[in-house]
Amino acid sequence: MPENPLILDSDAGIERLLEIMRRLRDPESGCPWDIEQDFATIAPYTIEEAYEVADAIEREAWGELKGELGDLLFQSVFHAQMAQEAGHFNFQDVVRTMSDKMVSRHPHVFGDENRDKSAEQQTADWEAIKAAERADKAQQGALEGVAPNLPALLRALKLQKRAARVGFDWPDASHVLAKITEEAAELVEARDNLDADAMEDEFGDLLFVMVNLGRHLGVEPETALRRTNAKFTRRFESVEADLAAQGRTPQTSTLAEMDALWDDAKACERAAKAKAAPSNA
Repeated sequence: MPENPLILDSDAGIERLLEIMRRLRDPESGCPWDIEQDFATIAPYTIEEAYEVADAIEREAWGELKGELGDLLFQSVFHAQMAQEAGHFNFQDVVRTMSDKMVSRHPHVFGDENRDKSAEQQTADWEAIKAAERADKAQQGALEGVAPNLPALLRALKLQKRAARVGFDWPDASHVLAKITEEAAELVEARDNLDADAMEDEFGDLLFVMVNLGRHLGVEPETALRRTNAKFTRRFESVEADLAAQGRTPQTSTLAEMDALWDDAKACERAAKAKAAPSNA
């Protein structure tokens, strides 16, 4: 079939992408793989692309970020095309809904409210507007609307924030630290009793309280854990490289030897960080 000129027009913007998606899903001339997909099969790719955007930002890989944002945008286009085929909504409905939401939630920018307010006050106003939106949707419970399929750390944080809005929260971090001690003791008891179900339960409780501590300290749990994962990877690869220089591998080394190399890698990182820090002189 003759190619639509829009698909070949590199300057056509979002309309070109929408037409490409429509063609990919065309039952007669589209891609068999794309045609077979549905919301459930595409959702994991959507989550994966969001994480790849976050990874590019964390690595400050700005050249890669353009492509990753494009991949994430394509996921929205894919879902919107499937929704249009099912008669639910189309991409323009998605754009309209988001635009209306942003205008509604920023009356200090698009309305007549005073813009001269702190970031904290703007956050409080944002939460108040969202609460009103939930009330309009007849969401009664404080925890309603927190998606069950969110990554566990993120969902724990959102649940705690929602509960805190209605006053169910510790007054400060010292109370959370005391709770961590309590939960750790309960986990040790479960381990000593060799109760696998209780260990999983208590381990989950400990993780949940750790998320709460991060919230009280202003530390984003997912970001903190990603940072630690990167640090662990970096230091372990340094250990492997040092062993390889000696003609050895982790499998042929003792834990004490690897610990010593780990400490060396840690010391080198700290020295490099101190050297890079701006002088106060």
